[in-house]
Amino acid sequence: MVSFVDTKVMGAAFEITNRYSDLQPIGCGSSGLICSARDSITNSQVAIKKIPSPFATPALAKRTYREVHLLSHLRHDNLINMRDIFISPSEDIYIVTECIMTDLHHLLKAASKRLEGQFTQFFTYQMLRGLKYIHSAGIIHRDLKPGNILINDNCDLKICDFGLAREQDAQMTGYVATRYYRAPEIMLTWQKYTYAVDMWSVGCILAEMILGRPLFPGKDHVHQFTLITEILGKPSEEVMKRVFSSSVIKPLLPSRKTSGSESTNSGLQTLNFVQSLPDTEPVGLASVLGDVDPQGKSFPFWRIPPCFVLLTSTPKALDLLEKMLKIDPYERITTADALKHPYVLTYQDSDDEPVCNKQLDWSLLDSELTADEWKSSMYSEILDYHSGACDWQIDHVPPKGKVENMLAEEMGNGTY
Repeated sequence: MVSFVDTKVMGAAFEITNRYSDLQPIGCGSSGLICSARDSITNSQVAIKKIPSPFATPALAKRTYREVHLLSHLRHDNLINMRDIFISPSEDIYIVTECIMTDLHHLLKAASKRLEGQFTQFFTYQMLRGLKYIHSAGIIHRDLKPGNILINDNCDLKICDFGLAREQDAQMTGYVATRYYRAPEIMLTWQKYTYAVDMWSVGCILAEMILGRPLFPGKDHVHQFTLITEILGKPSEEVMKRVFSSSVIKPLLPSRKTSGSESTNSGLQTLNFVQSLPDTEPVGLASVLGDVDPQGKSFPFWRIPPCFVLLTSTPKALDLLEKMLKIDPYERITTADALKHPYVLTYQDSDDEPVCNKQLDWSLLDSELTADEWKSSMYSEILDYHSGACDWQIDHVPPKGKVENMLAEEMGNGTY
């Protein structure tokens, strides 16, 4: 029979099942503390993420449910895989996954400058392979960054943190990705956006692996967009017309909640800001990657040391980057096409790049429910996960208390 054990990790209380022991802190995710632990059933090391008070607000409950639902249904070599999940007596949620001790962010810091070419290529290929699967399920990750790219000792790469993921056609909220990796269309509009936002993030990560530093290290949203336009140029009139529709406009730097008229005025200020940017010749990615300065200009915030030697793969990397980092999202390369690019051709295997067998049902994930309703849905999700039925679809919110009792009964019988 399952029982819970109380322990302290860095002053934080962990209520875990007696299946797990020897907890050691390894980091903090976007929503909670993460520890390594020993799984007594598989005799392997796992990672346990605690999500405290997940039902405190409807927004937090919805985000937590979305992450758990996606982890339950997405299975791929290049995605973090959930091995167990449970709710403690205090109603904190614990997600158990495979244990991977480092991420690309820490790897880049340890490398001090940049990664060697073969690692950059291999990691890029694996990101694209995982992203192809995610997109085939109708999902946009929305928060790709080095800290969400896990890497084990064998250089196997796993994409993690699906708390911000959304379906392709949903109306999107703004300011989701970490600033350095945020696509320009996210900064400019509340409108729907596409899988292309993830491709932009991959391009920024690839550039960072080559340069050894972020490509667009913006201090704020305005500075971020300015850096992008200095290197890639201003958006075309066609892009601006598409971005700034008459019905949906938002400010680049929202400082507070605004009324409809205030939001429109701020959006027009954003439009004026973009149009006021100087019509100078963009620096171009080739100059940034190769330290080329044909016009005698100086760009101290990104300039590469004189000792920098171009890797043999850089011309191919540059070509791929130029296809990923298009200001116009409709012109960006897709994951399927990027996987065929010469830069990753060494690792490409079309017979081993699986897609999701069906798109997920987002009818509940996009619902506006109370915290208690999300709680009931979460219990139902966990019960279903432990019963082994991962392909189900929810047609209604289960009555409050019913599913909790079912799960408690399962645990009492020792089946969970």
